[in-house]
Amino acid sequence: MPEAAKRYLHDPIERDLEEKMVFISGPRQVGKTTLALRLAGARDARHPAYLSWDDVRARPRIRQGELPAAEPRIVLDEIHKYARWRGLVKGLFDTREPGQSFIVTGSARLDIYRRGGDSLQGRYHAYRLHPFSLPELGGHADLLDALLKFGGFPEPLLRGQTTHWRRWQRERIDRVVRDDVRDLERVRELSLIELLVDALPARVGSPLSVKNLREDLEVAHATAERWLGILENLYVCFRIAPLGAPRIRAVKKERKLYLWDWSAVPDAGPRFENLVACHMLKLCHFLEDTEGHRMELRYLRDTDGREVDFVILKGGKPELAVEVKSAERGPSPALRYFKERTGIRRFYQVHLGTTDAVVDGVRVLPFAALCRELGIP
Repeated sequence: MPEAAKRYLHDPIERDLEEKMVFISGPRQVGKTTLALRLAGARDARHPAYLSWDDVRARPRIRQGELPAAEPRIVLDEIHKYARWRGLVKGLFDTREPGQSFIVTGSARLDIYRRGGDSLQGRYHAYRLHPFSLPELGGHADLLDALLKFGGFPEPLLRGQTTHWRRWQRERIDRVVRDDVRDLERVRELSLIELLVDALPARVGSPLSVKNLREDLEVAHATAERWLGILENLYVCFRIAPLGAPRIRAVKKERKLYLWDWSAVPDAGPRFENLVACHMLKLCHFLEDTEGHRMELRYLRDTDGREVDFVILKGGKPELAVEVKSAERGPSPALRYFKERTGIRRFYQVHLGTTDAVVDGVRVLPFAALCRELGIP
């Protein structure tokens, strides 16, 4: 496994820092701090430009605005855990030294955890940092096995050791539940949140029944839905909604579930589908965060059970559809069916083999080729 090079968001953020603050959010241990330190010209977290809200010694300095004036870029890490963080950051930005800029990082959706304070509109650009993808590692198909086995998070992927991956995975989820949920949400039943996290990998790739989940957990439907929302806000999982396309009897309610760490999915087929889902979401977020396009990731399913795994929408219009099959085979009948009845221009079926062909207007291709075709970062 090659050493990690400059992350894919480095250059866009570098340009934005010339004018505004930059917010970087993403899953815990995805590399946000490393990226921020590199942008600040710092080698490690001991650098004076790095201030973390998790460090109790740094909190008084942050609140009182005692920042190192000689540092052109200041990193404020996990500051969203402070109740009035947006007002504090606004004040720091408005009274900064000439030429000074700020990088705000957090392992939660910073647009959700606002918690009062003055508006920061017009003062920042927001980015979502994703795990490593195949293209970010160089695009070589021989690296796909390592990605499927160890996931895209830097530490276990670059270490490449099964025992280390298992320990890292357990410790990461424990910190999310025990630290992040505790710090950000009023949830007492942390043991039930842990049971919910344990239940999710087996449900990847299928329409998620919140009713079944809440029965397993013995909680109210609204409680189970709220807990799922918390895990989405903390970048543990994400859900995609069905596309209600005209001319088909589309299902409209149940969303499909995926994990940010696809290596936690036990079965090979759903794990590959989850990996593809994360790559597609990464493309959508990249185009939103760097170019301002309105992107959506959906799926197609009708009341007769025909389904296509993913549809990407740009500006509200479906651009392309992707079906995931581990083995090399001809196009799924569902692809042909939806191709005739929707306005989607491009249909793909991706697999783990080497065949690259067009059959009945559907491109059947390897995963690495799909990444190049779509420009996944």
